[in-house]
Amino acid sequence: MSNARVSRGSGRLAVDRVPYSGEVARDKLAGIRNVILVGAPAPVTFFAYPGKSPRPYPEDAVIHVLARPEEDLAEALARLADEVGARNAPLPAAAAPASVEPARGAVTSEAVARTLTALLPEQAIVVEESISFGRAFYPGTVHAAPHDWLQLTGGAIGEGLPLAVGAAVAAPDRRVVALQADGSAMYTLQSLWTMARERLDVTVVLLANRKYAILLGELAGVGANPGKTALDILDIGNPDLDWVKLANGMGVEGAQARDMESFADLFRIANSRKGPFVIELVI
Repeated sequence: MSNARVSRGSGRLAVDRVPYSGEVARDKLAGIRNVILVGAPAPVTFFAYPGKSPRPYPEDAVIHVLARPEEDLAEALARLADEVGARNAPLPAAAAPASVEPARGAVTSEAVARTLTALLPEQAIVVEESISFGRAFYPGTVHAAPHDWLQLTGGAIGEGLPLAVGAAVAAPDRRVVALQADGSAMYTLQSLWTMARERLDVTVVLLANRKYAILLGELAGVGANPGKTALDILDIGNPDLDWVKLANGMGVEGAQARDMESFADLFRIANSRKGPFVIELVI
C-alpha cells in the first residue's frame, strides 16, 4: 500500500497497490495461495480490528522468502527469472496524446482522477496525502502523462505539504502537484509560507471535507458507537477553514472550486504559471 516513490503513467508498467482497507484487500487477494516476499516482511493490515484478520491475504496462504531486506533484491529476482525461463517484458507503448476530457459536474474521487488524467503536466511529481477521499486517485490516473507518485509510508499525518516542498526543491524543473487533505494540512500549514518564500512551482489541491473522515472510518472499523463529544473532535468545521485566506496569509495565491468545471479551469491556470497556487476543492 505505502510506497515511497512509484514512476508511473502512460508508457510505464502499471503497478497496482494493495488496498488500505483490510476487508477490501482480502477481497482483492482472495484465492492467493502463495505469498513470495522480496525484501519485505509478511504484510499485515495497518490497524488490527476485533474479530477480524490482521492479514490482507487468506489465512491459509503459504509464505515464502525469496530474499531478505539486506540482500540483493534485484539479483534475487534476476536469478528467479533465469530459473523459470522468464523473458524480459517490454514496457507498454506510450499512449497517444490524452484523449480523456476533464470531468464535469459534481466533485467525486473518480471525477478528480479523470481530470488529473486529462490535465496532469508531463513529468509532474504527484504528492498524495488525500487520505479517505482519494481512494480513486491512484488507480484512476494510470494513463495520465508520465509522472512520479510520492506518498506517506507510515501512519503519521501532515507530511504532504512539506514533502511537496522537498520535491520542488529537489526537482525545480518539474511541476509538483500536492493532493492534500484539509485536516492533515493543518499540521504543516507553514509549508505554504516556505513555498511562497522559495517561489516553488507547487499546485496544492486542498481537499476540504471539513472533517477527519479517516478517523470516522477507523471508529467504525473497531465497532465503536461514538457520541456527540467524540464526533465533535473529528469535525473541523464550525467554523469552516478558509483555505484561500489561509494561503493568502502565507503569501500564496489561491481560489476555491465547488464543481469539476471550475476545478479544471483552476488546475490549468495553476500549472501554467510560476510559483505556488492553492485550489481549495470543496468536497
